[in-house]
Amino acid sequence: MSTTQDSDSGNDVTFTIGHEQLVIHRRYETASIFNDFLIAIWFLFGSVLFLYPQWADFGTWLFVIGSAQFMIRPMIRLAHHIYLRRIPRNNNSNSHWASRNWEM
Repeated sequence: MSTTQDSDSGNDVTFTIGHEQLVIHRRYETASIFNDFLIAIWFLFGSVLFLYPQWADFGTWLFVIGSAQFMIRPMIRLAHHIYLRRIPRNNNSNSHWASRNWEM
């Protein structure tokens, strides 16, 4: 399996497995959808297990996992909007970036 990023398609991620390719468009939105799917699974299984007294404790833990996973959704959205960008080095000491003191 190999992973490539196609320059023509922007931020698409492509996984090549044998003669097949899995292309993921809009990776942050895809991660959010996958996260929502997992939350639904935890709550569904937790609800079913909660019906049986001997499995109620395990069902409760699935609810806790699903609830904690609700915090991941805003973190995915925030990661989509905030990122670090490298500032290119410039040999010209009179440039705007070189002349500023960035120490705290």
